[in-house]
Amino acid sequence: MTHPIVEKLYVKMTLPVIGAPMFIVANPKLILAQCTSGIIGSMPALNARTTEQLDEQLAEITEGLAASTSPKTAPYAINQIVHASNTRLEKDMALCEKYKTPMLITSLSAPADVAKAAHAWGGIVFHDVISVRHAEKALEAGVDGLILVCNGAGGHAGTINPFALVSEIRRFYDGPIALSGAISTGAGILGARAAGADFAYMGTRFIATTEANASDEYKNMLLQASAKDIIYTPYFTGVSGNYLVQSIINAGINPEDLNKADKTKMNFGENVHGAKAWKDIWGAGQGVGTIDKIMSTAELITQLQTEYKAAREALFHSL
Repeated sequence: MTHPIVEKLYVKMTLPVIGAPMFIVANPKLILAQCTSGIIGSMPALNARTTEQLDEQLAEITEGLAASTSPKTAPYAINQIVHASNTRLEKDMALCEKYKTPMLITSLSAPADVAKAAHAWGGIVFHDVISVRHAEKALEAGVDGLILVCNGAGGHAGTINPFALVSEIRRFYDGPIALSGAISTGAGILGARAAGADFAYMGTRFIATTEANASDEYKNMLLQASAKDIIYTPYFTGVSGNYLVQSIINAGINPEDLNKADKTKMNFGENVHGAKAWKDIWGAGQGVGTIDKIMSTAELITQLQTEYKAAREALFHSL
């Protein structure tokens, strides 16, 4: 039986996909293109350089979705970093309340206060987790869904295989789950569903779109990369993540000489040997090997729909 939250979201969606809130890369333009094409679009609140800019961007998203004539327009989500380093959290949450943001994606600490606040205005909260224990703590905090950030996912990611983590969490949790980890095709979306998730959580594939706030060099590097070109390290922010090796080399850093960093001093852009994480050192997941073209978000989602349908039909016509 489909969970009520999942069922309510599916009605507005053309594909069971949540676009991941990529730091710097995600923006209102990308969100609107994703949502009006029928998938949930998202961005970090911190992508707005100031709270005032976030106010403007939330207004842009709200007005854009209200004006949509698309047959299926999905809701949007804002990512809130629940960590002492995020000094804007209280003010940014006030803006989410102002615009009645339909969905929040929370990261790092268990978001009890954030969940309580969101529920007061009718919003839902999905929380990033990389282990069973993290999932248990998030559920204790009152979240509505879990995002399993697994091995191979772009940016900050865990180390557990997606099949293993979703199977273990499904043993005690029957609520909404989004699964992340090298998903970049329609077949991958179907695989996430078959594994027990309700949504595929996709980020890297949307970097190579015309709406994404990424340089042409970044986008083109994705087209040339494969899984072997991804390195997993905590060096740049204090939290382990996956990055394009070539961007590290281009920044003048030897990828074989990355020391561990202290996550209690986590940062989202401070200089590291003259380079900035996310701005100069580019995140990407292991699914880059299937990205071979830069296209509009609408074109990409149409392609993913075609791939998803073909994979489903092939599956049911086989064993």
